[in-house]
Amino acid sequence: MKKKILALTMIFVLVISVNACKNKETQPPIPKTTEPTTQGPIMQGPISPEAQQTVPGHGMPSQGGEKQVVIPESVKGKWSAVKIIVEDKVSKKTQEYIINLNSDFKIPNSNLKVYVGEFLPDFKIEGSLLTSISNKPNNPAVEIRVFEEDKQIFPASGKKWGWLFSKLPTVHPLTHERYNLILKEGIAKK
Repeated sequence: MKKKILALTMIFVLVISVNACKNKETQPPIPKTTEPTTQGPIMQGPISPEAQQTVPGHGMPSQGGEKQVVIPESVKGKWSAVKIIVEDKVSKKTQEYIINLNSDFKIPNSNLKVYVGEFLPDFKIEGSLLTSISNKPNNPAVEIRVFEEDKQIFPASGKKWGWLFSKLPTVHPLTHERYNLILKEGIAKK
């Protein structure tokens, strides 16, 4: 009797093993890549509530609601403007402009108007907060809106603000048939 139970147990284990091997062979292989992945400007770390100012109405929508720009005390009032490079794809010329924060600027010889919001010298995302982890320009970003005549073309419809990233100019760029905008740098207050 013990021999029959042992034999049945061994057959059962053998059948399970064979089936497991067949399932493993029929699954598609997981692709391996050696190419580096591009990661956006996302970092981690706590923000002290005492050292921040939330700017209402700024940010970008997310699945969990509106993102808020939080300006730490170490950054607040330290920056006055940004340098933005405007590339004309047709004439293949570039022009650099200094635009004050929280102001607008009409690009000469075009129907484009750029609204510049807040500047974060060391951009970071923490949940629904957009902030700066220091006052050093390690990851400069500026919030902008672009209108062509009276129609907002950047960011996409329904969003209040888009962002330009100095070190990652291809992350969420303006897509326009003629013009490209690039954040060169922030300008500190004197």
